[in-house]
Amino acid sequence: MLVAFSVAPSGTGRADGSVHDAVAAAVKIVRDSGLPNRTNSMFTELEGSWDEVMDVVKRATEAVMPYGSRVSLVLKADIRPGHSGEIDGKVERLERALEDGATE
Repeated sequence: MLVAFSVAPSGTGRADGSVHDAVAAAVKIVRDSGLPNRTNSMFTELEGSWDEVMDVVKRATEAVMPYGSRVSLVLKADIRPGHSGEIDGKVERLERALEDGATE
C-alpha cells in the first residue's frame, strides 16, 4: 500500500506559524522506519504493508504531538494488494506515457 500523509501541529504559540521542527520529527520517524519513502513540500509518501505503514503514521503523529495543543493528520492511501515498488513504479509509468506522447 502507498500512503501520502501530512501531519502538523496547531496551537504552537510560534509567532511565525512555522511547524518545520515538528514536521522534521515526523519525517525522522518515517526515514528511520526503513520503508520506501519520499518527502516533498506538502506530503510524505510511504510504502509497505497496511500494518507497517499505519504503525509509522501513528508514530510520526505521536512525534508531532509535543509541538502543539492539537495535531492535524491528512492521509490518502492507495491499497493495491500484490503490488510493491509502486512508490517509484507509478511515477515511472507516468513519465513513459508522457514520453510516448500521451498528452497529444
